[in-house]
Amino acid sequence: MTGDEPFIAAVKPLVDAMGGEMLPPDEAADEDVVLAWEGVDVVAVRLPQLADSLDHILAAMERRRGRPLADLDRKGKQEVVRILEARGAFAVRHGVETVASALGVSRFTVYNYLNREKGA
Repeated sequence: MTGDEPFIAAVKPLVDAMGGEMLPPDEAADEDVVLAWEGVDVVAVRLPQLADSLDHILAAMERRRGRPLADLDRKGKQEVVRILEARGAFAVRHGVETVASALGVSRFTVYNYLNREKGA
């Protein structure tokens, strides 16, 4: 698997954004997704566990904002919670705790943000 193949280059940003791993198709496990191009298996993608995905999403949000999520003001933190809820982050076991830790707030505060969204 070489990085200069156009198909691999095209899907790499998506795989990276998900926190996945690319590997040769002959090394794919049953749970991996094998991508084919023009009838030929080109690359296998190993998707992360859901909890790992949440950590990856939080890290990406910090990179985009250029600072730790805990440094955001209340409105910024509420926006992060809204985005994460839309992405299903709170369906992950310990999702509220993970997000609360990243935001530097209590679980109670995250639940308040979630309830505020539902009441809006």
